[in-house]
Amino acid sequence: MTHKSKWLIFAPAGLLVIGAGASMVHWAGGLKDRRAPAPQWLAAGTAALAVLNAGVSLFGRGVVEKVLHEVQENKQAGA
Repeated sequence: MTHKSKWLIFAPAGLLVIGAGASMVHWAGGLKDRRAPAPQWLAAGTAALAVLNAGVSLFGRGVVEKVLHEVQENKQAGA
């Protein structure tokens, strides 16, 4: 798999997962506002932050793949 194809997979996937995680954080906050039992909103918030951080990680990997793709393209153009 090329760096370009990895970039085109990881970056959009990361953005989707970041959006899902942000929505889950809002949902967990709503549970707390509605005075749900602490274990329930704490578990929801922890899961939400894990999803959000996974999205940031995926997006970061997409950035790495984009840079590697550009480095490869510049090497080929200079050769």
